[in-house]
Amino acid sequence: MNTSRQIPHWRVVAASVCGTSHLKNKQLCQDAHHWQILPDNILVVAAADGAGSASMGKLGAMVAVETAIENISIKEISGRTLIDDDAVRSLLLEAIIAAKKAVEEEAVACEKQPLDLASTLIIAVATPEVVAVAQIGDGVAVARDAQGNLIALTMPDSGEYINETVFLTSPTALDAAQLRVWRQAIVNVGVLTDGLQMLAMNMAVGAPHKPFFVPLFDFTANADDKTVAKEQLVKFLRSDRITQRTDDDLTLIIAALSN
Repeated sequence: MNTSRQIPHWRVVAASVCGTSHLKNKQLCQDAHHWQILPDNILVVAAADGAGSASMGKLGAMVAVETAIENISIKEISGRTLIDDDAVRSLLLEAIIAAKKAVEEEAVACEKQPLDLASTLIIAVATPEVVAVAQIGDGVAVARDAQGNLIALTMPDSGEYINETVFLTSPTALDAAQLRVWRQAIVNVGVLTDGLQMLAMNMAVGAPHKPFFVPLFDFTANADDKTVAKEQLVKFLRSDRITQRTDDDLTLIIAALSN
C-alpha cells in the first residue's frame, strides 16, 4: 500500500469572452488573460481589460499579461524566493514595470500613443502557503483559505471619479498600484475583470460573494479534462444568468489546489 502523501497541485480553468455590447457592435473582446505553473508549485496568473476608449485596448491587454507572466517565469523563482515580503513585492512591481514598458514600446511600433493601448492589469503569484497580488485599475483578486473563508485581496480601483480608471499606461500607474501579500494556507485563487465584479462581489462591504465563487472553486478542483472545463466555463460566462446582468467583456481565472 502506498502511504506517501500526495502533494496538491494547481488546476486552473480560465476564459475571456466578448461582452454582449461588443458583440452587437461587432467589436473584439478587449480582455486578455495568461497563466503558468512554474516549478515548486508556483502559480502565476494575469488578467487585463483593454480600455473601451482605447483604439487598440485588446493589443495592450494581450501584451501586458504575456509580458508580466514572462517577466516572472524567466527569473527561476522558488518557494524560498517568496518567503520575504519585500522580495515578493519587488517581483510583482518589476513585472508591472516590464508590462508597462512593453505596451509603450508596442505603441511606438504601431505609431500610436500609449493611451491607445490602455488596459488594466492584475498579476497574482500563489503557492499553497502564500498569495501575492498587484493590481492597476478595476477587477478583483480573491483567495479562499483552508477553512473555507473568502478574502478580497484587492478591490476595484476606479480612480477619484466615477468611470475614471487608472490604466497601466497612465502616468500615475505605479503610484496607484495595489500590492497585497497574504500569508495563509490557501486552496483557491480567483481573478476577474470588471465585467464580473458586480456579480462576484458585495461592493458595499468589499466582500466576495460566496454563491458566485464557491461553486466555481469546487468545479475547478474536480476538473480532470482541461478542454471540457474551459468549454463549460465559457458556456457559464455566456449564459443568461451572467449576460442579463452585465454586457461587458468577461475574464475569469479560477485556480484550485487538488490532489
